[in-house]
Amino acid sequence: MVQAAPERHLPQRARSWRISPRHALIASALCWIGFVLVASLVLSGHGSEIDSSGLLFWRRGADLVPAGPQWLLEAVRDLTALGGVLLRNLILIGVLAALLFLRLKREAVLLTATVMGGWLVNSLVKIAVGRPRPMIVPHLTEAGGQSFPSGHSFNSAVIYIAIALAFAAMSPRRSIRWTLIISAIALSIAIAISRVWLGVHFPTDVAAGWLGGAGWAFLASALLHKPAKAVAEQADDMLETLTPGA
Repeated sequence: MVQAAPERHLPQRARSWRISPRHALIASALCWIGFVLVASLVLSGHGSEIDSSGLLFWRRGADLVPAGPQWLLEAVRDLTALGGVLLRNLILIGVLAALLFLRLKREAVLLTATVMGGWLVNSLVKIAVGRPRPMIVPHLTEAGGQSFPSGHSFNSAVIYIAIALAFAAMSPRRSIRWTLIISAIALSIAIAISRVWLGVHFPTDVAAGWLGGAGWAFLASALLHKPAKAVAEQADDMLETLTPGA
């Protein structure tokens, strides 16, 4: 009689895929090269024309109000909120709960480590550069702290791309995996653009923020996968020890 596989190993079929570490490292390297180029423009002062042109691009009249109807402004504010501390963390908590419910502990651990590491990297760069917020146009939403890189852009790229990579592990179909990853990239780019539209960040802030966030998400996927797997397996072993025969 064939004995059934232990329950803890059943989800493995659903999480057999992972992005190739080589591909993840290449994507990360390209993003970080872009980050360095943008940062060099900012630190050398050569990005000022790009920044002013970007902020003024969709502003009209003497009051520099944004082009378009009022509902568009509200829509952009709703969009940018997806990258704010409250909503992005609520989404993160919901995703972690879903991953644990699906017994995808490795993905949950990797996602947590990726987000925490990304927050640390972004905070350190902000402190190191110390760039003030733009005052070229009126701010259309509240914003505080340093401007470079954009925290909304950086952390949105980290969280949404990392979430996409986590759920992509559940699908054997390449088209679905690409759809998840591309959708996460598109959403995080839209959030980044909203920060310039609202006047609270320079274009170089959001470009560097998105490139750094995406670069970190792919780098963490390549480097933190094995440690996350080890932590998840250790947690499983501890649980089996505490609940023998369950």
